[in-house]
Amino acid sequence: MSEKRKNRITAQSKRKGSRQKSGKGIRWGWLVFRLFVAGVLLLCLLFFAVFFGITGKMPTTEELGRINTPLATEVFSADGRLLGRYYTENRSNVRFGEISPNVINALVATEDARFYEHRGIDEIALMRVFLKSILLQDRRSGGGSTLSQQIAKNLYPRPDLGWFTLPVSKIREGIIAYRLEKIYSKEEILTLYLNTVPFGENIFGIEVAAERFFSKSPSELSVPEAAVLVGILKANNVFNPRLHPEKSLERRNVVIDQMVKQNYLPVEEAEKHKLAPLQVNYRVITY
Repeated sequence: MSEKRKNRITAQSKRKGSRQKSGKGIRWGWLVFRLFVAGVLLLCLLFFAVFFGITGKMPTTEELGRINTPLATEVFSADGRLLGRYYTENRSNVRFGEISPNVINALVATEDARFYEHRGIDEIALMRVFLKSILLQDRRSGGGSTLSQQIAKNLYPRPDLGWFTLPVSKIREGIIAYRLEKIYSKEEILTLYLNTVPFGENIFGIEVAAERFFSKSPSELSVPEAAVLVGILKANNVFNPRLHPEKSLERRNVVIDQMVKQNYLPVEEAEKHKLAPLQVNYRVITY
């Protein structure tokens, strides 16, 4: 066989192999595209199923506008001193003006840094979670739930739907969060959150938490104290300052670092607070 013919056969073989590879690439591309379209359609169907209450009752805008949470019955002395409480959930509500700015700043910096910018759903945080937590398996990136979504989760427990529990719950909480932000102002959202969130030990709300761990009202909480209480929210039992003071102190300092990162505290002041010992003044008022 001549050299020229050999070269021609080789060239033909290469073109054939190239066409085969190209064909496989196109087939894989179509497969990925079809899977993507199917996923989008499935997500749309799931969204409408949740929106129209097929997967479980959705609270209406009217119901969200009159949220009522169980409160403790309080017993006072003649001079106005709180003597005790009767309750199923140990909770007392406070107004926004009765909460220290230290608590508000610590909460926003740690739990929802873009709170004042989004409308109930933080798309940027969700993308961060998808890229870091899911694709890169980096659990340190945190969650993507806003304060409004956490309120939805606290007020309306997740239904048990097997494999669909998580996606249905996330969609449901997103819809409720969006509705909450249309009804309430940002200050009202913060107040609602801090009045409903659990702190462990059957404590609900910032007033009872401040009283239990520091024997103070929420308006009196210092930066380190506010950071301790906000730190508890990540894991009520793990970061309980009475049960696990070392872990609570470590978490407190993480919250203070977040306050610096989000420009709620200057670095020098934060370093002083981080050096302060964990000072818990534990008191239980109950019957």
